[in-house]
Amino acid sequence: MSFDGSADIARAAQELAGRLPAALAPAARLAYNYRWAWLPGAADAFRSIDPHRWETALQNPVRLLQEAPRRELERAAEDAQRWQALAAELDADLGRPWLSDPIPPDHPVAFLCAEYGIHVSLPIYSGGLGVLAGDMLKEASDRAVPMVGVGLLYRQSYFRQTIDPSGWQHEHWIDLDPERLPEALVTAQNGEPLSVSVNIRSRDVAMQVWRVDVGRVPLYLLDSDVPENDPVDRWITARLYVADRETRLAQYAVLGIGGVLALHAMGFDPGVVHLNEGHAAFAPIELAHEAVLAGASLEDALAQARHRTVFTTHTPVAAGNEAYNVGELNWALGELPAQLGCEADALFRLGRVNPTDAGEGFGLTPLGIHMSRAANAVSRRHGEVAREMWQPMFPGTPVESVPIRHVTNGVHLPTWMAPAVRELLDRHVGEDWWRNTADPRVAAGIDTIPDSELWAVRNQQRARLVEYVADRSVHDRLARGERAEYVQAAALAFDPEVLTLGFARRLATYKRLYLIIRDAARALALIAAQRPVQIVLAGKAHPADVEGKRIVQQLFSLKDAPFVAGRVVFVEDYDLGVAQHLVSGCDVWVNLPRPPLEASGTSGMKAAMNGSLNLSVLDGWWAEAYDGENGWAIDSPMGVDAETQDSADAARLYEVLEKEVLPTFHDRDAAGVPPRWVAHVRASLKTAVTRFTSARMLEDYLASSYRVPPD
Repeated sequence: MSFDGSADIARAAQELAGRLPAALAPAARLAYNYRWAWLPGAADAFRSIDPHRWETALQNPVRLLQEAPRRELERAAEDAQRWQALAAELDADLGRPWLSDPIPPDHPVAFLCAEYGIHVSLPIYSGGLGVLAGDMLKEASDRAVPMVGVGLLYRQSYFRQTIDPSGWQHEHWIDLDPERLPEALVTAQNGEPLSVSVNIRSRDVAMQVWRVDVGRVPLYLLDSDVPENDPVDRWITARLYVADRETRLAQYAVLGIGGVLALHAMGFDPGVVHLNEGHAAFAPIELAHEAVLAGASLEDALAQARHRTVFTTHTPVAAGNEAYNVGELNWALGELPAQLGCEADALFRLGRVNPTDAGEGFGLTPLGIHMSRAANAVSRRHGEVAREMWQPMFPGTPVESVPIRHVTNGVHLPTWMAPAVRELLDRHVGEDWWRNTADPRVAAGIDTIPDSELWAVRNQQRARLVEYVADRSVHDRLARGERAEYVQAAALAFDPEVLTLGFARRLATYKRLYLIIRDAARALALIAAQRPVQIVLAGKAHPADVEGKRIVQQLFSLKDAPFVAGRVVFVEDYDLGVAQHLVSGCDVWVNLPRPPLEASGTSGMKAAMNGSLNLSVLDGWWAEAYDGENGWAIDSPMGVDAETQDSADAARLYEVLEKEVLPTFHDRDAAGVPPRWVAHVRASLKTAVTRFTSARMLEDYLASSYRVPPD
């Protein structure tokens, strides 16, 4: 009998089915597998049970089925054929054989990450790293690649955001109830919750494990909120990216060390351990520890661990490459060197750029690089930056020879392509086109789509976004106590015919949202013009990032200027649900990072996948995607001070909008179609679907990092 949690998921689904009408029982199995989230028709089926409750439950099907009134459940059960058909599709998908090369099913990839953006109903993510991890698991499911995910169950998740009338961000946290989520507590052979312990602060901290099914791929979430732990230890997994450094370090120990222990306790023997960012870098240390316990020397144990480990670095930003001093390490993980049978400095050397410099901090990224057989960045440009950044770890090695390759990120097409766009391509390219987007027939098929149909879909998507923004803006503005005319402005003035710009991402300072209003007069002129633009903004600043919060305040300082109330909207509490609307509906996706700090930038890929056009600094993915036809570029000057760079990039932004974007959007033919604009849309769509999907990304990992070299 398996004790990997699969029986626990099945039991939870059966218990839920027991409270449903018999004909609706298949919905319970669907609800406990996130495969429904990208199964055509499944979301609509759940929504039809109780549309209002579906939204208030954050599209959580388990909670919906637990809470919906009996009369609504019985009405839904009348369409038994619908639920049976969806369940049959799920069963067919789960029943396919696993890929066996280069990853054998009995030695899967263990993918470790601090956050996962699977779906809005499972809020254990903050931004692009988590969404990328979620897309990776979904793609592994689609491609039948043997993989298991490991993360943490954050009982208070990431923070919820509200904005006050001055534009200042406020944070609050909401407790998750795991019993109302599509997950189940993994139990051991004795029927009790499976438990592993990690030594933190010189005491054993117990962890229970929850299983979430993401199609064919199980995701295991470690949870320290168990009665046998003291209150401080129960708090370890409470919040994602908690500001307290010591708690974060404890989280990383739980993720890396506890993750390996949990996998082994459930019977998994991973052939590859993929550290998705440095947060999980203690995992190969635990692999080495287990080898030492089995009798290996420390040197051989470390070599064995490296042979199984691959590492992805996701950011050149200093805050994303955390380092700890000796005191912090000794306080949190003082028992670890003894467990390895070595002196503390022998361990600490693994986390230093210069191993012999005892005064250097212990960095998670150097640890990940030292303890992996393959390391990669997440775009071609980021690869160049990472090799230069970490070249001191390889003295005497030319920058171009530093062993950090790149695997450019990609996004999960079935998740991020809007249904209307998918249906358009299904008609003109073929229903199974998405299974092999590298096939030249896909690009050729996109070329056959009539301009009028591409333009009609773009108009449809923009109209849907405008409807959503009108509703959200009224809600957000009422909630923060704005005056009545300001509340109503966006609902009345946001226009489905007006060129719509989008800027939505984490509000880190280097993302430079402030460039949009750097020249306030010029920005306001664009909004107030006879042929205006309208702008949708969204994003969260980390609670400790005061400068990031001030950026939103700068935007709000212009809210009383003419036309701003009706043509500029800040959508609060940015999450996966908001992102779905924005990337599918905006005409132009604006990205203004300070180069070379943008490692990838997957939101632009999602927008392009829906026919939106990127207007972006040439950094991250856009540096290799831009071809002169699929959007617009800002070639930011390098080697200058920040003020000069900001001035040049803002000027270029306004120039492109005034002289290229707006004229192209409004240059219409006799049928009302803008031919040059549609040509850009076609090029953007082809770029995204043929080169920047998670399918291509996973294939790259299979061909390079995941293929284990001979001993």
